[in-house]
Amino acid sequence: MPKDTATAKTAVLYRMVMPEHTCPYGLKSKDLLEREGYTIEDHHLKTREETDAFKAKHDVKTTPQTFIDGEPVGGYDDLAVHFGKKDPEDDGLSYTPVIALFSVAALTAVAFTWYAFGTLLTWQTLGWFVSISMILLGLQKLKDIESFSTMFLNYDLLAKRWVRYGYVYPFIETGAGILMTAMVATWLSAPLALVIGTIGAISVLKAVYIDKRELKCACVGGDSNVPLGFVSLTENLGMVAMSITMLVLLLT
Repeated sequence: MPKDTATAKTAVLYRMVMPEHTCPYGLKSKDLLEREGYTIEDHHLKTREETDAFKAKHDVKTTPQTFIDGEPVGGYDDLAVHFGKKDPEDDGLSYTPVIALFSVAALTAVAFTWYAFGTLLTWQTLGWFVSISMILLGLQKLKDIESFSTMFLNYDLLAKRWVRYGYVYPFIETGAGILMTAMVATWLSAPLALVIGTIGAISVLKAVYIDKRELKCACVGGDSNVPLGFVSLTENLGMVAMSITMLVLLLT
């Protein structure tokens, strides 16, 4: 059966497809249009000169650009808003990174428990969840310590007084997490986690719940868009609870 041209949805897409570079946002725009059921008139901008000429002609600063029913929609983000895939008022803040990280930590803790005890859950599972979370969070900070330390200075009380603490913190968190996961050198790992967890919890409480500041959390690195608040407080309180429990077990 021939396609009903009166009801067919069509879109015109201009995107960079060069020998040395294919625009990823152009590919994402094409994919989104296809998923929305559009037939695409796909125009490739094959050189920088073609791209610059297109931008000048349509008075736009970026590509790709999509036109639907002859009307300009814009780039990929504009297209996502057009189809209701993105909130135009979205400020970019998201808990997605920490949800993903804690989910991986939880599943890894369950895997450790299954291997060690042949069951899915024990009290040790919770301990491994906290310690593995510390390792993963520490790694996020270690990938760019400079950015982390800068964001950390916005709210951490000790870092404000001793700037180098922002550079040391990721190593303490990661190292304590590794020792706690292996359940060795508790005499070292537990006090370290207790100190940084307590300072962190007090810092978050002051910044968010007393001073009412709206900040981004450095918990998953300096490029984070995670809001500072409940998640950060929970992370620090988890370290405090874990370290106190380990110290009690060590001393009894």
